[in-house]
Order: sequence, then structure tokens, then C-alpha cells
Amino acid sequence: MIAQSKLTVSTRGKGLYPFTGDVAEWLRKQPVKDGLLTIFLQHTSCSLLIQENADPDVTLDLRDFFERLVPEDSSDYRHTVEGPDDMTSHIRSALTQTCLSIPVIARQMALGTWQGLYVFEHRAVPHQRRIVLQLMGE
Repeated sequence: MIAQSKLTVSTRGKGLYPFTGDVAEWLRKQPVKDGLLTIFLQHTSCSLLIQENADPDVTLDLRDFFERLVPEDSSDYRHTVEGPDDMTSHIRSALTQTCLSIPVIARQMALGTWQGLYVFEHRAVPHQRRIVLQLMGE
């Protein structure tokens, strides 16, 4: 059996935005009890992360690390059509993930105690990020 849906995560600029609760709520309503959940982000300038969800300093440190790793200097890039964070956002997305696979057991994600799902926004301005959820199992 397959269940699927889409959800939208609103971002306010660079940073990590949690959406674990939205996915957990959707899973509780599905006819599939056990299976594999695929989470796919339909964008090239942000990414998905499974990351620590207890200490907010972790998400801030990750954001700051990527700022140092891929600095925004538009003189370094050709692709700057949408501003100085345009190409750097694509590079940061390429270094992370746009698709996750998570086992589902008894309609719950098999995440560790401190793990949460995040959209990692790499653009400086707000966006509406679309995520596709597909659950396959029985």
C-alpha cells in the first residue's frame, strides 16, 4: 500500500526549520502501519536534515558553519541571477540532502530520541518550501 501527501514549510530566511510534528501527525492518520517513508524536497536552494532537536545551539552552529564553508561572495560565482546567495544556496544544497528515507514502525518514524526533521533554508529571504511525503508498506 502507498500513501502520499505534500506539505509546505514556511521559512523566514537562512536557518533550520523543524517539521517533525507535521510528519508525525500525518503518519498517525495513514492506513499504512509499518513501512518506509520517503521525504522529498522540491527545491534546489534548501535541503533536508535529520538533526539534534533538543539544543537550539546545534541548529545555529550548523547555520554558522555553512556560512563559513560556502561564503557569499558573488565575485566567486557566475550564477547570481537571484542575488549573492543564489549560487551559494545551490552549493549548500548539493553538500546536504534533498531526500530522506525513514523506517516507520507502528505509524511512528523510527527516529532516535534527539533526532528531528528540518528544512535547512539557504536563502536569505522567506520562502514556501514544498515537501512530498510517500509512505510505502502495509
